[in-house]
Amino acid sequence: MPRSQSLAGNVLPEALPPRRRDGASLIAFPVRDWEREKRENIEIYTGIIVTELALHNHLSHLPEEALQEFTEWCVLEQAKEAGYKLTPDRTKLNNLPAGDYIHQLVDQFMKVKPDPIRTGLAGAIAGKQADNHALSGSAAIVDFVSLYIRYLLPKEGSEQEKAEAILTQASQQQFEKLSEIAKKYDVEISS
Repeated sequence: MPRSQSLAGNVLPEALPPRRRDGASLIAFPVRDWEREKRENIEIYTGIIVTELALHNHLSHLPEEALQEFTEWCVLEQAKEAGYKLTPDRTKLNNLPAGDYIHQLVDQFMKVKPDPIRTGLAGAIAGKQADNHALSGSAAIVDFVSLYIRYLLPKEGSEQEKAEAILTQASQQQFEKLSEIAKKYDVEISS
């Protein structure tokens, strides 16, 4: 039987595609995955889609003095590229052991927030990623701040390819600097 009958006895055409209210066929319009698109837009902004050198694998093998030196470079040098300039309060840093120094320097840096939305988003993503790395102590703080600074580098509205290139370059710079510092402390790092 080429046609189906409804309960009311009306003949229903089987071959007609579903229609929108305005009569246009739904088949011509693909279904959009709004959640996927939202994730991709966030990833484009934050730069999650990036080939990352795994710095976190090496941080716990370094002495705290090396972590302090790397943190200073991230916070005082690399962050400038993102437009985040910190003039640290040296009176609060003088004579502190390396672990306390790192904590105090990062605390001062986190108070620099020229763009609260951007810093909040970068902080949330860096925090989640650092939590997944499951480090502890100074290594966890250094892991977080290096990720945080990396995610601040791409400007809002950057195209995905440009953001990925910026993040890849930042990751490479961090890896090279960490390797350079590690050599001073007789620790070998390989990618």
